[in-house]
Formats: sequence, C-alpha cells, structure tokens
Amino acid sequence: MPRVLVSDKLSPTAVQIFKDRGVEVDYLPDLGKDKDALLAKIADYDGLAIRSATKVTEKLIGAAPRLKVIGRAGIGVDNVDIPAASRKGIIVMNTPFGNSITTAEHAIAMIFALARQLPEANASTHAGKWEKNRFMGVEITGKTLGVVGCGNIGSIVATRGVGLKMHVLAYDPFLSEQRASELGVEKVELDDLLARADFITLHTPMTDKTKGIINADAIAKMKDGVRIVNCARGGLVVEADLLAALKSSKVAGAALDVFETEPATDSPFFGMENVVATPHLGASTTEAQENVALQIAEQMSDYLVKGAVSNAINMPSITAEEAPRLKPFVKLAEVLGAFVGQVTEDPIKEVEILFDGSTAQMNTRALISAALAGLIRPQVADVNMVSAPIMAKERGILLSEVKRDKSGVFDGYIKLTVKTEHLTRSIAGTCFSDGKPRFIQIKGINLDAEVGQHMLYTTNADAPGIIGLLGTVCGENGVNIANFALGRNKPGGDAIALLYLDAPFPEDVLAKVRAHEAIDSAKKLRFDVAEA
Repeated sequence: MPRVLVSDKLSPTAVQIFKDRGVEVDYLPDLGKDKDALLAKIADYDGLAIRSATKVTEKLIGAAPRLKVIGRAGIGVDNVDIPAASRKGIIVMNTPFGNSITTAEHAIAMIFALARQLPEANASTHAGKWEKNRFMGVEITGKTLGVVGCGNIGSIVATRGVGLKMHVLAYDPFLSEQRASELGVEKVELDDLLARADFITLHTPMTDKTKGIINADAIAKMKDGVRIVNCARGGLVVEADLLAALKSSKVAGAALDVFETEPATDSPFFGMENVVATPHLGASTTEAQENVALQIAEQMSDYLVKGAVSNAINMPSITAEEAPRLKPFVKLAEVLGAFVGQVTEDPIKEVEILFDGSTAQMNTRALISAALAGLIRPQVADVNMVSAPIMAKERGILLSEVKRDKSGVFDGYIKLTVKTEHLTRSIAGTCFSDGKPRFIQIKGINLDAEVGQHMLYTTNADAPGIIGLLGTVCGENGVNIANFALGRNKPGGDAIALLYLDAPFPEDVLAKVRAHEAIDSAKKLRFDVAEA
C-alpha cells in the first residue's frame, strides 16, 4: 500500500480521501516547520503533500529513496526544488485551478482598495476622524487595466475588468488572438501595455524571464500616476525600484499581496499611505483552501493507485480515462528507446519521434518521455519518464516530433530515429489488440517481431547459411533459442535477425558470434516486458 506524509495543514476531508482510495496517510501538519524532523522521517514515504510551509530542498529529496510524488495544495511551487525532484524522477503536482477565482477576486478587491484609498480611509474613520476631503480616489470605470499574464487567474481578472467597464489590455506570449477576442481584451506587447495602462496587475508565474519584470526601466515607460497590483509573486517586482517610484509619485499607488521575502514582517512599504498591503491572502478563502486540499489528495491518490497524472509541473498529464489505452503504447515507446539505446554506442546527437495514424492523436508528450527513458536507461539505470527529458536536455540531444495521418497498413505506429556523429538508426513498432509491443521495422527492414525479455540482434549481408551459423554456435554452447525472427531489405542486401532466448546471451558465446566474418554486428538485448 502506498504511503503519504502530509507535513502541512490539510482539511480532514482531504486526509480521508487518501484513506478511502487505498493510500496509507500520516497527518503531521507541523512537521514542515521542523527541517531536521522531516528529514529524519521522509525516507518511509511514497508521497509528500504540502502547502507553503514545507521546503522541499535537494537535501530532503536526496533522503527520500521511495518518494514518487510531491503534491502542493495550491498553485505556487517556489518551495520545491523542481530540478532536483525531476532528476530523481519525482513528479511534482500542484492545483492551478482550485484557487483561481479566489486569487482573481483578491486582485480586483485590491484595485478597488487602491483606487478609493479604502485602508487609510478605514483607519482614519476608526480613529474618530472625518477626513472626507483627504481621501479623493479615482473611478475605475473607463480606465485602462493592463493584465500581465493572461492564464487561469489573469483571464478571470481580465473578464472581471471588462465587466467593470474598463478597457483591458493583456500581455501574454501564449495568448492567441482568438482567446483574446473571447475574453473581450486587446492583446498587446508588454511595452505597449506599460505605456497605456492606468492600472497594472500581475498574474504571471515566476521564471527567469519574468523575475523583476517590473523594474526601473519598466516603470519609466509607464504613465505618470499609474497604480500597480501584485497578487502573484513578490520577485516579479524589484521592490527598491517600486519604492523609489512611489516616493517620487511616478507611481500613484501600489497594492501588494506578495513580497520578495516572506513572511514580510518588516518592509519599507509599511506605513506608506499610497500602499495597500496584505499578507499573501490571494488564495486564502475557506472555499479555496478546501478545494486545493481535496484536489491534491485526489491527484496524488490517482497517481499512486492508478498511474494517472494530473497538473504535474514536470511530467505530461495522463488522465485516468486515457491511462488504460495509453499504457501499451507507453511501453512500446519505452521498448523502442531501449532497443536503440542498447545498440548505439556513440553519443546521440538528435532524436526524431514519428507518430503515425492513431498514435498521433494520443498523449504524445507522455510517449516521448517514455521513449527517452528507454533510450537513456542503458547508461543511467534509474532514469524514468520524469527525469528522462531533463537528462536528454542536459546531454544536448536535439528532440523533434512529427505527427501524420495513417500512411500504411497499421492503424498507428511509432518510429524512433536517432543520429550520432557517424550514423542514423531507426526502429518502428506498434501494438496489436493484445496490447503487446511489436517491432515492425528495424534499419528500414520490415518484419513482424514480438518483444522478448532476452534477445540477440544481429546484422549481416543476406546470404545462405546465417540461420545455420547462429543455430550451430548457440547449440554448441548450450544456448536455447526460443524463437527466431528474420528480415531483409532485398535479396542479397542487408539482413537482420532477432533471437529469442530463455536467459541473457553469454558474453563468451557473443564473442564467438561476432568473430564470424559473415556477421556484421551482434548485440545482446534485454527488455522489461513483464507488464506488456
């Protein structure tokens, strides 16, 4: 039974979901605050469910040999070392939709608070003052709202802005013209947004490209009197630059729910009348906290029990519905990669994966990850579908994907082609109704061959006597051949043979096969086909 540790606070309902779905769970909500105690316990778990208090460092990941999945109840994963998790083959999940509305509503509330100076007016009135003329705000109707990042949360903010009769500009490299039209917003470049917006609200993830996106240069491009809202990530704003702009009145006001350093118990922004500050409340509603807790429990359980992957940061998603249909082709892709990985000795420079027919309609990202895992495993035994794309990138392997309609007798097949400094090698395969992977082409030579656990692969010029030669060598050395598959491109041309064996082909016998002048090459192969 898989075992999960919950090291931050989750609702009792979420904990019960784990139990109901066949996952053993230990609920220790304060453990995330004690690094040493967490480090001492983590080795016993397959899953770790967290919020923001637990810091999943490379050291913690290194102490967790069983860990398969980290689930973050919420959208931000700044507290997880994702590269370290990926290298160890650990899936990192979040819940990007559970708190989208809550965070968007908080951003809209901050825009209103900033426009009408509500916090200061509230404090003044509570102090017994009646400073009606002091708090002269601005209307938002007819103003221009610039939304930086128009994904899940940003798109909700954008539509709320449209509903408030604001003119909404949206900057997002992944926003299509069609989607912008559906939202009722104007898609613009960042510099255009900065120059035209009266209010700017940030809803982009924190990446190397977006870190410090609001800095002195960006502020200089803005209107005088602009108002800035940040309910996304503190590092998106260079705080020193924003502080200077607030003091000079270049920026009329700022509403900040996030800060460069959190908890922000001391900040130069505190006490400034033109700054609204909240303690990272964007996702903090009862509904949102419950939603993300339930979602992460469901997602982690589905993965640990069924193999379904949802909302993973470092792994293609595989729904519970598509998992049964996809599983045989994941195995096929892995086998194709494993074949090439075992017969290729030179460093691989390029990989092309062709999806023909029905396979082109499948979750090809998952299939690519499986193929890369098989390709790399002969050199790195513990690679898996999570870590393989990272390792391929680190090795400088160029990856390309091709999809095309059905072009042959098979409803669908996968073809893997790799290039090294000196050669190009290809292999294709498919799955029949029994779900077992089959080789249908090697080196451009058509054949129909099942995949066995232990095999010998040979290449030679097509000539009489090769079958007898291989049979004689194996027979004289006590090697039993369970089955045999042959193929050639033309009479007298290139030929290949696949021998199916009961055990790994002995090295001394392999040397004898290679010694025959009729044999161009011979490689022993091993495939994990237990679940094929």
